Amino acid sequence: MPITAQDIVSLTTARAQLSELADQVKAGAEKIITKNGEGYVALVDTRRLDYYHRLKQARIHLLMLDEAQHDLEDVAADRTHDAREVLAERKQARSRA
Repeated sequence: MPITAQDIVSLTTARAQLSELADQVKAGAEKIITKNGEGYVALVDTRRLDYYHRLKQARIHLLMLDEAQHDLEDVAADRTHDAREVLAERKQARSRA
């Protein structure tokens, strides 16, 4: 649902009309509260906020699964190095510098 001009409210207006704004948000609207003409905070329904957090977690899990798949492909294609050897090589390179 796109944000409209009616969804943008100054902090002063939000203070004076918080109850009405909360009712609108509970009915499905989202409100952007501005301070000094800039976006400051958002007023959203708690169920929607919970949904946003669950989406964020799901995205993180999908990114982790994708990374794990790439790592397994690297192992299958023998594109790996022993960590101890790599660290020893880096230590040697630093001591030469």
